[in-house]
Amino acid sequence: MTDTAVAEVLAELAALEDPKVREVNEKRGDDHGVNLGKLRAVAKRLKTQQDLARRLWATGDTAARLLATLICRPKAFERAELDAMMREARAPKVHDWLVNYVVKKSPHAEELRVAWTADPDPVVASAGWALTTERVAKKPDGLDLAGLLDVIEAELKDAPERLQWAMNHCLAQIGISHAEHRARAIDIGERLEVLKDYPTPPNCTSPFAPTWITEIVRREHSA
Repeated sequence: MTDTAVAEVLAELAALEDPKVREVNEKRGDDHGVNLGKLRAVAKRLKTQQDLARRLWATGDTAARLLATLICRPKAFERAELDAMMREARAPKVHDWLVNYVVKKSPHAEELRVAWTADPDPVVASAGWALTTERVAKKPDGLDLAGLLDVIEAELKDAPERLQWAMNHCLAQIGISHAEHRARAIDIGERLEVLKDYPTPPNCTSPFAPTWITEIVRREHSA
């Protein structure tokens, strides 16, 4: 893998830069202006290239890092490498894609979930909670769901924004996936009122946990 290849990809991403897209993204904290559909098309053409992915990540450029998460080989990263990448991923979309497209597919996901959930950095901790939510939905065996609800009940209200979103998603997922904990999850949500007044577009589900839980369960029962 040559520096020329990295430079060529960076030049291609720069050519895709759209000021209007950047303006919208920057409101969410994402400092790039590349349409994500076009970014995915570049990834599809490049296919899996682990070395190129590492080099693109090392540039620190947000669009390049997003592309890196799409063309990497998730299982090829060492645990320490993923931990370092998570601590560097400050743009919300990079953080999100790193968790969902890379860490979730890594053999180190469970170790990192446990370590990150207890991390003092709320952005890193939010990644731990995102991985916990995945387990709540797909592999709950071994999780202390009542204990998770205890932590959420104690910490959700005052958690920093990114961590609060992740914990709130976990709360909703426990209520959706586990009927025996549903009443308590709804009760916690109603008492804490986190995201109760969040503006929700028509045809979208509110992130307010009691509404979210009730709506998804209703859909699943009517399907």
